[in-house]
Amino acid sequence: MTRVLCSLLILLGVAPCIAVGQVVDLAPPTDVAASDVPDDTGGQIAVKWGLSPQDRPAADGSNPVLSYVIYRKLVQTGRGLESGAETDAGAGEIIFTSDFDYEANRPVGSVPYSVTEFLDENVEGGVTYVYAIAAAGPGDSFSPLAVAAIPVTAKMQYINQGKLWFLIIMMVISIVIVYFVFYAKRGGKIKVRPIAGLEAVTEAVGRSTEMGKPVLFVPGILDINDIQTVAGITVLSNVARTAAQYDAELKVPTARSLVMTTARETVQAAYLGEGRPDAYNEDNIYYLTDEQFGYTAGVQGAMVREKPAACFYMGAFYAESLILAETANSIGAIQIAGTAMPSQLPFFVAACDYTLIGEEFFAASAYLSNDPEQLGSLKGQDVGKIIAAFLLILGCLLATLSTVLPAVSPLRMADLYIMNNVLGEDGLIPDEERVTMLNNEINELWEAQKAEPAIDEGAN
Repeated sequence: MTRVLCSLLILLGVAPCIAVGQVVDLAPPTDVAASDVPDDTGGQIAVKWGLSPQDRPAADGSNPVLSYVIYRKLVQTGRGLESGAETDAGAGEIIFTSDFDYEANRPVGSVPYSVTEFLDENVEGGVTYVYAIAAAGPGDSFSPLAVAAIPVTAKMQYINQGKLWFLIIMMVISIVIVYFVFYAKRGGKIKVRPIAGLEAVTEAVGRSTEMGKPVLFVPGILDINDIQTVAGITVLSNVARTAAQYDAELKVPTARSLVMTTARETVQAAYLGEGRPDAYNEDNIYYLTDEQFGYTAGVQGAMVREKPAACFYMGAFYAESLILAETANSIGAIQIAGTAMPSQLPFFVAACDYTLIGEEFFAASAYLSNDPEQLGSLKGQDVGKIIAAFLLILGCLLATLSTVLPAVSPLRMADLYIMNNVLGEDGLIPDEERVTMLNNEINELWEAQKAEPAIDEGAN
C-alpha cells in the first residue's frame, strides 16, 4: 500500500511538467530566432531555426520528424488578444512554460521536415510576439518547445529600400514629363503621329449629315470608374463638337447610369462651346440596362430601326463587340472603334473601318485637344517606355552573354545587378550573399578551366 501511494504522489508531481502529446525522446529544433521582415508594412515576421538532431532518415528510410509546428504568444501590451496560439489562458506570457498544452493552443503554421524557416503573415504592426517551435512526429507526438530568446515586434518601414531603383526611375520620368509640359506651354512643338481613326471622325460625322442619318456613339459597357470609359468620354466630346458643327443628330445609349450623366454633361458642354446649345437634346443620351446582352440587344434594335450612318465604339467591350460591329456593318454604317481589351481587338479590326489599338485609344485625348499639359505628359510617358525598353534589352543581352561567357566576372555581376537590383527588390546595394555565391561559382569555373590543360597534357 505504501508503494502505491508513493507512486501516485510521484505521478502527480511529474504530470504538470509533461505537455500534452509530448514525447521526451524527440529532440527539439535549435537556435530559434524571429525577426521583423524589412521593407514591409509591418505585417510579417520571419522565424528561423536549426533542424532537430533527429531530423534525418532512419535506417528504414523513415524520418522521426514529420514537421515543425510554429506557435506564438502575445507579449502583454494591453491591446487584447490576437489570432493563432494566443488564448485567454496563455495571453500575456513572455515565455512558454514547460507544461505547454499542444491541444489547447492552435499553431500559427507548420512546415515539413528539413525546412528551417517560416513566414508569419498574420501579425499586427506594433505588437510584440514571442515564438516557439516544436518538432512533430508520428501519432500526434511533439518534442519540447524551443523558444526564441528575444521577442520581436512587427514594424512598418516608411521607405522600402528594395524599391529605390523604382523610385529613381519614376522620378526621372516625372521630371521629363514636367519638362515637356513646360516646353509645350512655352510654344514648343510636340509632334504626335497621325491616328487614322481620329482623323476619320470628321469624315464619319459629315457622311451622317449628308445622308440625313444619326451618329451612334457606344461608350462601352463598364462604369465611369474604368479608365477605358473615361477615354471614351473624351472622344465623345470631340465627336459631339463635330456633330454640333455639322448639325448632325448624336445618340448615345449607355449601360450605366453614371456614364449617362457624364455623357450628357460632356455633350452639352461641347454643343455650348460650338454655340449650338439649342441643338442639344438630352433625350438622345439615354440609359438602357446594366445587363450585358440586354444592352447589346437594345443597341442592336436602335441600329436596325434608325440605321445610323456612323457608329463609334469607344470603351471597354467583351463578347458584344462582334455582335455590334456585324449589325452596323449590315446596315452599311462607317465604324470607328477604340478599346484596350486585347481579346476584342481582333473582332474590331476585322469588322470596323478604323480601330484605335491600346495606346492610340488613350492618346486620343491629347491628340484631339492639343492641350500642352496632355501633350507633354504623352511625350514624357514615351520617354518612360524608352527607358523600360532599354532596361529590358540590356537585361536580355547581359543574360545571354553571361550564359555564353559564364566565367567573365563583370558580365555576371552586371547581369546580377540588373536582374536583382534594378528590376528586382534588392535595392541600390547588391546582396552580399548573392555576390559571394556568384564569386565562388566564377572561381570554380576558372579552376576547372585551368585544370583542363593539365588533364590533356597528362593524357598525352
